[in-house]
Amino acid sequence: MVYPKDFEAKVGFHKIRDLLSGYCISSMGRDTVASLAFSDDYGHIRQSLDQVSQFRQLINHHSGFPAQDYLDLRHCLRKLSLDGATISLEDLHHLNISLKTITAVLRFLKSLDPEHYLELVSLTRDKSGWEGHIHHADGLIDSRGQILPHASPLLQEITAKIFKLEKGLSAMVQQSLSSARKAGQAPENSEITVRNGRLVIPVLASQKRKIKGFIHDESSSGQTIYLEPEAAYETNNEIRKLRNAREQEIKRLLTLFTKTIRPDIHHMIHDYQWLGTIDAIRSKALLAIELEASKPQLEDKPLADWQNAIHPLLYLAYKGTNKQVVPLNIRLDSRQRILIISGPNAGGKSVCLKTTGLLQYMLQCGLLIPVNPRSRCGIFHQLFIDIGDEQSLEDDLSTYSSHLRNIKHFIHHTCSRSMFLLDEMGSGTEPQMGGAIAEACLESLYNKGGFGVVTTHYANLKLLPERYEAMENGAMLFDQKKLVPRFILKTGQPGNSFAFEIAENTGLPREVMEEARKKAGTTQLDFEKQLQSLEQEQSELNKKEYELGLADQLLAESVEKYHALCRDMEKDKKQILEQAKEEAKSIIRESNKLIENTIREIKEKQAEKQATQQARKKLEVGSHHIISKNRNNTPAVERDMGEKNKPGNKTTAKGKPLKSKPLINVVGKEKQAPDRPLPGNISKGDTVRIRGQKATGEVLFISGGKAGILAGYLKMEIPAEKLEKVAPSPSSIPKASHTHSAIINSIQERAESFSTVLDLRGIRAEEAEKKLTQFMDDAILTGNYDLRIIHGKGDGILRKVVRKHLDGISQVTRYGDAHVERGGQGVTLVTLK
Repeated sequence: MVYPKDFEAKVGFHKIRDLLSGYCISSMGRDTVASLAFSDDYGHIRQSLDQVSQFRQLINHHSGFPAQDYLDLRHCLRKLSLDGATISLEDLHHLNISLKTITAVLRFLKSLDPEHYLELVSLTRDKSGWEGHIHHADGLIDSRGQILPHASPLLQEITAKIFKLEKGLSAMVQQSLSSARKAGQAPENSEITVRNGRLVIPVLASQKRKIKGFIHDESSSGQTIYLEPEAAYETNNEIRKLRNAREQEIKRLLTLFTKTIRPDIHHMIHDYQWLGTIDAIRSKALLAIELEASKPQLEDKPLADWQNAIHPLLYLAYKGTNKQVVPLNIRLDSRQRILIISGPNAGGKSVCLKTTGLLQYMLQCGLLIPVNPRSRCGIFHQLFIDIGDEQSLEDDLSTYSSHLRNIKHFIHHTCSRSMFLLDEMGSGTEPQMGGAIAEACLESLYNKGGFGVVTTHYANLKLLPERYEAMENGAMLFDQKKLVPRFILKTGQPGNSFAFEIAENTGLPREVMEEARKKAGTTQLDFEKQLQSLEQEQSELNKKEYELGLADQLLAESVEKYHALCRDMEKDKKQILEQAKEEAKSIIRESNKLIENTIREIKEKQAEKQATQQARKKLEVGSHHIISKNRNNTPAVERDMGEKNKPGNKTTAKGKPLKSKPLINVVGKEKQAPDRPLPGNISKGDTVRIRGQKATGEVLFISGGKAGILAGYLKMEIPAEKLEKVAPSPSSIPKASHTHSAIINSIQERAESFSTVLDLRGIRAEEAEKKLTQFMDDAILTGNYDLRIIHGKGDGILRKVVRKHLDGISQVTRYGDAHVERGGQGVTLVTLK
């Protein structure tokens, strides 16, 4: 039940109904939309929402759905159900094409996958189409609705005779006209015409007695008459008889067709109404697409837990402009049944109230609503609203009296599954008395278990949530610096009316405002100041809470990265140790074998001096070969990392050969270019460091004003102006190695923490470009190739910024919009080389 009778007009649903009607193809669909009504049947509402949601999915992912020739033949069929009625050719044509539409829609819906379109497929249950009647009609008429010459053997015979006689008649009359023109009895360039269904020739009125025939008509000037030649008279009569016979045969065929369909007319009418239902569901889906509406989570209990709820009519009004509707977060449940909203005038309180009423009404009429899909929606058995001026001259009611009458109805009918919406409760009479009555009424509604949204300026209503657990205050926020409303609903605290601030901003004289403050008294002013202070403190608290949340998130990510890095390092350590053990065993095996061979040769030569020297020399060469071979071997863990460049014969501070190569190669393949000295007399082989840092490295090559640096296990390419030459020291290598390990860890952490998705929504273009620059640099450094940039649709400003920036990056192979279901023009997909 809804109250009052004009509930739809008060919340704006009549405009939603008009939009739905505009999307309909047929009068049947418009009739279905006109009959849409509020329902509290959970199963019916869920089914309706599923149908609309699935049809929206069908529109987005399928093409070819039949959307034409939705003709309404219900009235015609009701007439044909009467005995003796015969369908006309025109109605037969319309019936034929509309039955084809019904059959095509049935066939299309039946072809859908029931797993994804269960509710739409269920609509086709117990329906089979009208192929038999369609085949019958196709045998009678062509695609333009004209009777086919071969619709029956008799009709075919009559048609052939008419054609033959008309052909001979045409030749006969043409000959008469030619003779009359030659004799000067007919106007020049005159042609055969038809009068009263008979072929005639135009003849000059002065010559009419010279030609035998029958006059059928004359021109408006009276100078020309239209005469049927005497020779054509009998043929014309014969043709007329045949045409009458043809009409009788056509009527017989149409009567037969009517008798054939008469037993099925009731089912046909039902199918036309079904087609209207399909049309209405389609219109709901199109409106949902236009509003970007969603199917929320539906529960069979009184509930309204909405996230990012938007007033649909405001959204459509602002669409295509620079204005945006501020979304609302509204929660009404068993722990918070009544929300009392306060705040400045024109701050959005009434819009919030209407949004609540309109969205709940749309939902219970089976429409998707513009809220976040994670929102939870329930079912109410009654919806009540009291908003606006309902002064009645006929009933001798004032505005305040009409409000009281509405509230009386609410109190008498409210139950635990009712939603009431009260705008400016208690207004319209003396403030103190009005506030007291409003408080008592609201307490009564609370005690009856009702759910509601109330807007007010009264302080006593703002204090009610302190006494009642299931009441909650809400404030429409106000920019105290600019003195303009922000249209943001903040729950948990009452709102300030900012009456004095708004009055001063309108330009009222200062002395008037001072006098007003004196008359208002300190109590009310202190209360308003406390509200302002609470709003400021709440804003600061929210900011700190947000910053702490970010810090906790960052800390958690850092700890996780640390543990992951430790696990990776432990794994690498085990692999390297195993590799080293295998290399050591190989050296020992080959060395023992070489020593044994040398001893055997010395024994065979009986320790001759020359032979002994040769054996020792051979042993020395062999040992160098073994060490060199094992030095050039690459550990398995390094092969897995894809390293291709070898660092050369480097040694540690103790002079031991390094057996491994760099784990990370930043510069890639070394460039072969002339080794020209850099500024600061830096040459190949020098020890250098980055200005401002302690870590040092060796210059491997110089090219194009840059130097390839080997620092521990890291190879990198650094611009010359960032380097400075330092004296090598034995202790520098371990320090560099330690620092470079930190650099390696930093790069690895960056690669692990890098997200291939960048969200730029809600920030300025300048800030977005900075974030985009950092994001693309990190993506190129870490080797990520498929990226997703979310910028939203809006006015397309961020989209243009992103596309312009990507055009200037040579590593970008291509970019474009995402799939319509995954963001469409609001998301740019990027592929790097």
